[in-house]
Amino acid sequence: MDILLQAVDLVFTPTVLLTILLSGMFGLFVGAIPGLTATMAVALLVPVTFFMDPLPAIASIVTATAMAIFSGDIPGALLRIPGTPSSAAYVEDAYALTKQGKSRYCLGANLSFSVAGGLFGCLMLVLFAPMLAQVALRFGSYEYFWLSLLGLSCAVFISPSSLVKGLISLLIGLFIANVGLDIMTGYPRFTFGSADLTGGVSFIPAMIGLFAVSEVIRGMSVVGGLPRLPHQSGSVFRKVPGLFKRYWKNYIQGSVLGVFIGALPGAGSDIAAWISYAVSKKLSKQSEKFGKGHIEGIISSTSANNAGLSGAWIPALVFGIPGDSITAIAIGVLYMKGLNPGPMIFIQQPETINAIFIIFLLANVLLLPLGYLAIISASKVLAVPREILMPLVLIFSIVGAFAINNSVFDVGVMLVIGILAYVLEENDFPLAPIILGMVLGPILERNFMSSMLKSNGDLLSFFERPIAAGLGVATIALWFLPLLIKIWMRHALRNKPQAV
Repeated sequence: MDILLQAVDLVFTPTVLLTILLSGMFGLFVGAIPGLTATMAVALLVPVTFFMDPLPAIASIVTATAMAIFSGDIPGALLRIPGTPSSAAYVEDAYALTKQGKSRYCLGANLSFSVAGGLFGCLMLVLFAPMLAQVALRFGSYEYFWLSLLGLSCAVFISPSSLVKGLISLLIGLFIANVGLDIMTGYPRFTFGSADLTGGVSFIPAMIGLFAVSEVIRGMSVVGGLPRLPHQSGSVFRKVPGLFKRYWKNYIQGSVLGVFIGALPGAGSDIAAWISYAVSKKLSKQSEKFGKGHIEGIISSTSANNAGLSGAWIPALVFGIPGDSITAIAIGVLYMKGLNPGPMIFIQQPETINAIFIIFLLANVLLLPLGYLAIISASKVLAVPREILMPLVLIFSIVGAFAINNSVFDVGVMLVIGILAYVLEENDFPLAPIILGMVLGPILERNFMSSMLKSNGDLLSFFERPIAAGLGVATIALWFLPLLIKIWMRHALRNKPQAV
């Protein structure tokens, strides 16, 4: 109790509370701009943390991250342009709800379940950090290979169109991910002699092109003017209690997956959101509605988003191993401030650790009022005539693509992939598997090559470790599940008694 009271005294000071408030507003602003991710928000804060004490510095990173992950949902729902990679998992459902006049209903669910998922993750961080970190450390190249392969398999199954088209889209994403230098040998692949392509295709410009540019092209190609979106009405929170009552299992499932996958070094909340969406679709009794404006997948994924943020801090605090790119930056700030993450910090500075836990709690609670104000303010965007809005979207997309690497080449990449995405969507090919292929392709290749080198080419080594074997069996079972279901249904129909 004494340690807890000391932690409260450390947090509830004007400096720390003001830092949390200002960082929250900054995170909301950055996350809502397509192309500026939560990682970029944290990176932009690092120079400011040089002049802060340790606790306000960490508070700024934690708060900005939580806000930016949620606010990435806002352009996804209103404009079909995901603000963060994790928002891309459910952007089709969110935008479909906006076209039905239900953007506030959708964003209210996003906000409420983001807060609830963040609080769940905070609770797991407080209660089970050392235990979950021990499990996470058991993941080696074999486990990461199967986890990434499982995620890629899920990408095909979440496709709203046919499995074949989903598979083709996934292969396109994997092809784009393979552009650049070979991970093991450094040999250039598919660069066609271009020096700009040796570093690969930048993910953020590609994502902006897939969703933003393709939407602008679609709007320009409409004969007779752009279609008007229906009037967006209703309360932000009115239906939220009913959603918690009906979809509490999806909330638990998404939050648990978010914490567990977020705690795996290098995985992060992006992969957690995609896998949670796929699991929700496979377990749903209304899976045919996914991708067409169904709230169930949104609830699962958005719960996983913010729960995954807390999960990523588990290996960072317990072992000093970053769970994602954000915690990698945070660990650097901790070292800079003389707070060496690892087991000893829990013994030597328990009041600081408890203060960080309290900051996580405050950041997620503060997300509710600030997120509400952001939703109400952003809804005004839909009142702008689309003939004016779409050129503005294109301008912001160009700025966002250029800002990642200060490269005009990235703007060209965005435009080319935008045209490709438009052609694919016009022929009913889904875009979500392309995104996941680009995210998980390098992880899959890197861990496959590392595993093959360690085992001298023995494929059975992928099943020798218990966790790897479990993930491998689950992945292979997922591949054959549709075939087994089809055989079972055919067998059931054959044995069904014929009516006389």
